[in-house]
Amino acid sequence: MATIQQISVFMENRKGSLSEITQLLAKSGVNLRALSIAETADYGVLRLIANDAEKASAALKEHGFVLSLNPVTVIAVPDEPAGLSEVLGILADGGVDIQYMYSLFTHQNGKAYMVFRISDEEEFIKVVTAHNMTLATAEELGLK
Repeated sequence: MATIQQISVFMENRKGSLSEITQLLAKSGVNLRALSIAETADYGVLRLIANDAEKASAALKEHGFVLSLNPVTVIAVPDEPAGLSEVLGILADGGVDIQYMYSLFTHQNGKAYMVFRISDEEEFIKVVTAHNMTLATAEELGLK
């Protein structure tokens, strides 16, 4: 299985909290590959992919941030009009339930990369491989 470690950081809904986190990670020598924020009135959840999940997690915990590590799957998507739409259509036809998704900053060789959190990983992998979609590896994305 080609899963990647995603870090979910719980953060207060206040001005500057995202900047504080990104500055902390930068000072720790961590390079971000993707991020997504979901928020409510009182708090937010910052989901991020870092080049070194272990180093990023340690730095955040050391500064009192509450976080969790979750496996996610990244697939290559044709970086062209309808590329994502076609991938999502295949997943829908295959009965894959997507809990959430977001994109990586990385684009290579005409491919964009999408991060997926899904409810049935086995079904997801079956559908993806049956349609010759490429699962990205940590090494390919420059992750430790």
